Amino acid sequence: MLPTRLDLTSLAQAYRNGLKPSALFSHLHALARADEHHAWISLLPEAGLLARARALDEQDPASLPLYGVPFAIKDNIDLAGLPTTAGCPDFAYTPAADAQVVARLIAAGAIPLGKTNLDQFATGLNGTRSPYGACRNAIDPAFISGGSSSGSAVAVAAGQVSFSLGTDTAGSGRVPAAFNNLVGLKPTCGLLSSTGLVPACRSIDTISIFTLSATDAAAVFAVARGFDEADAYSRPAEPHGRRFPAGEPFRFGVPRPDQRAFFGDPHNPALFEAAVARLAALGGTPVELDFSPFLDTARLLYGGPWVAERYHAIKDFIETRPDSVFPVTREITLGGARASAVEAFDAQYRLKALKRRCDAAWQDVDLILTPTAGHHPTIAAVEADPIRLNTELGYYTNFMNLLDYSAVALPAAIRPDGLPFGITLFAPAHQDLPLLELSARWQADTGLAPGASDALGQALPDAPFPAPPAADGMVRVAVCGAHLSGLPLNWQLTQRGARLIGAVRSAPEYRFYALAGGPPLRPGMVRVADGGGSVEMEIWELPARHFGSFVAGIPAPLGIGKVKLEDGRQVCGFICESGGLAGAEDITALGSWRSWLARQA
Repeated sequence: MLPTRLDLTSLAQAYRNGLKPSALFSHLHALARADEHHAWISLLPEAGLLARARALDEQDPASLPLYGVPFAIKDNIDLAGLPTTAGCPDFAYTPAADAQVVARLIAAGAIPLGKTNLDQFATGLNGTRSPYGACRNAIDPAFISGGSSSGSAVAVAAGQVSFSLGTDTAGSGRVPAAFNNLVGLKPTCGLLSSTGLVPACRSIDTISIFTLSATDAAAVFAVARGFDEADAYSRPAEPHGRRFPAGEPFRFGVPRPDQRAFFGDPHNPALFEAAVARLAALGGTPVELDFSPFLDTARLLYGGPWVAERYHAIKDFIETRPDSVFPVTREITLGGARASAVEAFDAQYRLKALKRRCDAAWQDVDLILTPTAGHHPTIAAVEADPIRLNTELGYYTNFMNLLDYSAVALPAAIRPDGLPFGITLFAPAHQDLPLLELSARWQADTGLAPGASDALGQALPDAPFPAPPAADGMVRVAVCGAHLSGLPLNWQLTQRGARLIGAVRSAPEYRFYALAGGPPLRPGMVRVADGGGSVEMEIWELPARHFGSFVAGIPAPLGIGKVKLEDGRQVCGFICESGGLAGAEDITALGSWRSWLARQA
């Protein structure tokens, strides 16, 4: 029996129950051939596709991490043997090798169904700029699918594949996710190889991933990512930093109300407010941010050297065959030919200044929440006013890769008109896994079924989130004195990028002293076998690369050891040598450094 859902958990269960990949792919190939949405540009020939599937039929489904998983590939990413068109028939070439990301997925057992439609040369956020036809939304075909990764999103939402590869330069991996009720992972640039990708803006492009759930996105991401020596923009993953497990508070930024743009949409403002409340219910504290530096960064994308970079990517082709390029795409791209080197440097300097301002937000919040798009226009509206409406679609997305952030687009609600409304969570580079982990909690909390319109209302399958790498690159430190929030040495933590996790108490096994000398005044905790008390503390988390310099600055008789907390956990924390207690005042009965300081005032 064929599965009704293609999420990884449901599909794996179907294979365990006896489904053969060849039976599934015969069915999916027929679905894709019908293609009422203009989602596909080319499909693997059925004979070749079924040969790949039959090669898995007799293998153990547990033998490969993506055993028999069907996926789609945006047609600016190479799949050996099928033409890569980038949405332009006259540009097409047939690669001899798979893109590196595609090769990694196939090696893990995934099987590509074919190549999907896109805004030509990945220039656009709407999905209408294609000679293969405007890609129609999977839920309401009168509305745009979003772009440029239009067909990739629609193929997942229509139940034809489990996941798909898109690309994202200015929002192409997020806007289609929002408009088709999917998860869209825009990874940290460089973590997925771009070898075998037709670039749009090579310096800020990334391959993206569309899935039915955040858990699926994490599983695909784990296979797809990897350093590629052949790709000059590839970089290894760095420790991912803080996580967002249940029960642990976090702070999230939201644009000020006067900086939110919904372009006259009657439903989305209230739905975004509801999303803010829902994220708060998951343990977050909303913090209103001045969003102007993010918006100023977004305006750079189509007014500076990055348009010239689009021109550079297809310079020879567009100069010799301009009539082969879609009219709107041609107009935008040729505009890049006029950019000067001076203008390019001006824009780079401006970007550096704006990034400094934008990055300051991470001192106050752990992530930022925005709508993915302010409104959802029809195909007819976009075709009548293509430039203005496309610009509006990038309001919350165009800055992301310029600023080197990671992001996840998520389903948030179904509007009264039946269309989906989506949000985006974003954070600094390399925070992909923590964002996906929080996104999985969001989906479990909302109960919204992602994906195909015929599956709306179905509960998400119960699937554990993949375990993140053991090393997150962070160290937690318990502080009890001058490093507490607002006290004289707290800057030694915040200057190193430390974040406050929360207030705790030590186990009742310590004597607490106000040490002699100073300034600043300092306490000391000494663990004792009998007669100890509990001490108020704060847990701070700082990057491991800064932990050594922090410890090196701690003067005797203090040091860092293991401190036992009231709940039985042991964490790094301040301890005091017993030899440093000469002249110290025992303040164990107060149980708090702040209480002792208040008594001195």
